[in-house]
Amino acid sequence: MKLLRPLLALLALCAAPLARAAEPAPGKQTARIETCEAILREFQADPQLAIPAEILRQARALVIVNQIKGGLIVGLQYGYGTVLARHTDGSWSIPVLLRAGEASLGLQLGGQRTETIYVLMDEPTVRRLFDGRMNMGVDARAIAGPRTYEAEKLNRDILTTPVLVYGRNQGYYAGATIKTGWIDRDDRANWDYYATPYVLPELLYGNFVTPPASVRPFMDYVAAITR
Repeated sequence: MKLLRPLLALLALCAAPLARAAEPAPGKQTARIETCEAILREFQADPQLAIPAEILRQARALVIVNQIKGGLIVGLQYGYGTVLARHTDGSWSIPVLLRAGEASLGLQLGGQRTETIYVLMDEPTVRRLFDGRMNMGVDARAIAGPRTYEAEKLNRDILTTPVLVYGRNQGYYAGATIKTGWIDRDDRANWDYYATPYVLPELLYGNFVTPPASVRPFMDYVAAITR
């Protein structure tokens, strides 16, 4: 018990900044959207990370997530993301803000930044986001997606998998034994950023919001790489 108390105190200190990060301060939403755009552009510029054109042409939505993980005994990972959905006419939605997180149990040490792109391959999977927190690989089948240089791995089974996952890590993190990760709606951030009462379903599939100039480059880039 004497050993457990200082460990719990240390965990509380680690968790405090992550909890504060859960409520985005005004003005941070633009930076979050721009970061997600930069992640997608960097992935596609690197042959070792790039998502094949055939997968992008069939994608129904793209979820880009940026997370920071840290911990000693219990690892906590908190971050944010954006999702863009393809409309029936082939156009793309505005980038809609998300929250993302993960908890890990077991002996572990270090800190790490994780960047992940989830390619959602069918509309029912996209609509699972409407209900709130969604666990990739639990609520929808997910596998690691092939890279551009692995074109020989493309087949019908891969193209019909609900979620294809692309990721990279920066930093060192070792020893996690049990993980559970999720993404969730961030209606408050979207209300603030787009100055609208609409929430994720309407923002993804409606035309109620005129895209601000700050998200146009992101939308244009997604349209270009998914043709």
